[in-house]
Amino acid sequence: MESVANAIHREPWNKGKIVGQKAPFKVKDIWALRVRLQMEHRIRELALFNLGIDSKLRGCDLVALKVRDVCHGDQLATRAIVMQHKTQRPVQFEITSTTQDALQAWIKHAGLKSDSFLFPSRIHNSPHLGTRQYARILGHWVEELGLERASYGTHSMRRTKATLIYRRTKNLRAVQLLLGHSKLESTVRYLGIEVDDTLEISEQTEI
Repeated sequence: MESVANAIHREPWNKGKIVGQKAPFKVKDIWALRVRLQMEHRIRELALFNLGIDSKLRGCDLVALKVRDVCHGDQLATRAIVMQHKTQRPVQFEITSTTQDALQAWIKHAGLKSDSFLFPSRIHNSPHLGTRQYARILGHWVEELGLERASYGTHSMRRTKATLIYRRTKNLRAVQLLLGHSKLESTVRYLGIEVDDTLEISEQTEI
């Protein structure tokens, strides 16, 4: 009876929290944080941030990457294919030269091998960086940029490049493939483009 009572009175995980879509980062925010991380020689964080933006992966997939997922022998790959944990569907992403440089520096600095997790955990009972650890790191980035922490989350990283690509190309199908969505409707909801497009039309309409 006690366990039932506890279950009934258990508080929802999102009580007191702002939920919903998290905002993507703007280009100026991306470069501001990159410069800060470079100047402060935060090698691991720079590699994590750049790869998070490039890959558009969910947090659980990003933190579970191994060196061999992004390297061909000793060379950083320009493209990678990862099986998504949530959907069990493969997704491909580009690794830009900026990200390649950051990853190369991190792998060398950390002495990682091919079968090593790309972002090992500093907690002994975890083989790689956890999603909660990743979320805390991202929260610190948001605060350093002077942004509202509640408006951003790990999905901000996933949405950032996808949103930029859509705004430049208006190619929903391409963004769907990049995010690994099985349905186009999911991509539309994820980007929130119907709302964005409506606001854009409204701003351009003179009365």
